[in-house]
This record gives sequence, structure tokens and C-alpha cells, in this order.
Amino acid sequence: MTTVGDILKFMNTIAPPYMKMDWDNVGLLCGSRNQSVTKILVALDPFEPVCQEAADWGAELIVTHHGLIFSPLKAVTDDTETGRCIQLLCRHGISAINAHTNLDCAPEGVNDRLAQLLGLENIQVIAPMGTEPQPWGLLRMGHVPEQPLEDFLGTVKKRLGCDGLRYVGNNPVRQVAVGGGSCGSELMDAARAGCDTFVTADIKYNQFHEAHTLGINLIDAGHFHTENPIVAVLADKIATAFPEIEVKISQIHRESMKFY
Repeated sequence: MTTVGDILKFMNTIAPPYMKMDWDNVGLLCGSRNQSVTKILVALDPFEPVCQEAADWGAELIVTHHGLIFSPLKAVTDDTETGRCIQLLCRHGISAINAHTNLDCAPEGVNDRLAQLLGLENIQVIAPMGTEPQPWGLLRMGHVPEQPLEDFLGTVKKRLGCDGLRYVGNNPVRQVAVGGGSCGSELMDAARAGCDTFVTADIKYNQFHEAHTLGINLIDAGHFHTENPIVAVLADKIATAFPEIEVKISQIHRESMKFY
């Protein structure tokens, strides 16, 4: 019998908890380590429709990148989506595991996958936070054949499936840094590493101005689209390690933001 605890132990080999940021909340956030598992639903977020999808399918576990609980809760009621999700999961005996910033930083995690998907070569960790079992940290960088920014923008949009991009810059693209999700605050690390282009998400007004001043191309490809590629990787790793378990990627979770 495979249990939630077995899946958690495996997830900790993919994304060791010590690689997370200090403020983060990862691991088993709802449920029981002793719960037996036959079906796992994998998604980027544990939003209410995803939790309902898991219940409708009969899953005993959801595995996500973003966590169900980030801040201490004062109440678990149906007045909030988090409360409704927790209640729904508990009613159906579903546990919830997440790997967030530890999966961003881990080798073969979110940012390695993003770099690979965008065609970066000679991928390296920018400003490693540790070196065991190999260099790990938040950002990745790599080379692409020199090309106009417009061509690279087309590659980003196509390979990530974005409906649109926000960007600043007009430099030729050669050395690219990537950081899935909200990594705009890491702009200086990308610039200090010698990158002419940085792909991330959730960029603020002043960060675009800062990139313009630094002379670096800054591309906002959206939080969902820069991180969602890891979902298929997670599902494949879990299915390979536990062939006796049915593993499915959420069929309903999509980007919420639209472009007019």
C-alpha cells in the first residue's frame, strides 16, 4: 500500500525542503501521512475547482506547486476560498502536498524546465544558494543563438502558450536569465551575471523602468505560463516512481488572466 507519506518522501527528494525560501510553506499542508493513495491529481494551484476535480475523480491526494496555506489561518470557514478548499478536501479524505520555492530552486525544477523550454543552452544557476548535491538556487541562465528581440519574443510566446507578453528593451538576445513566477526583484542578479535578457513574471512598473535604465531586455510572460510547464514534469516523475498509482494532470486549471 502506497501512502501520502510515501509520496511526500519522494517529493522531498525532487525538491528538498531545505531549498525553500524562509517565508515559504511547503510539504503536507492538509490530510494524513497514513492515508492510502490510488489516485493523484497534479496541478499548479490548489484552487477550489481543482479540489473539486480531485474529489469528483476520486483522488486521495493533490500535488501542486503553490501551497494551500501561506499565512497562518485564524479560521477555516466557507467565507474564504482557502477555507472552502480545506473543508472540501477534508470531507473527501483528500490530502494536499506542495513543493513551491524549493521546486523553483531545485535541480530539474521549475526554472530548469523553463530554461529548457525556451531553448537555452549551457544552463547554469545564477548566484547559487548551495552546491550539494549540485549547484542550486533560484535563477537560471543560458545562451541562445544571437537573434533580434522580436524573434525571441515570438519563441517565448509560442513555447509557453502565452496570449500576450509585456516587455521592455530592444537589444539583441544572446544570454538569457529565467525565473518562473514573481522574480522581478532578482533583476540585478540577472544583470550582474551578464545577461542581456530576463524572462519572468509579475513585473512592477518601476522594475520595467529599472530594466530600461540598465539596458536589459525584461519580459513578463505571466506567472501561470512561466511555472505551469513543471506540472507535466511532476506528474511524469510521480507516475514513474509509483506505477501502481493513477496520476492525472488537472484538466480544468487554466490561466485566469485574459488579454483584450
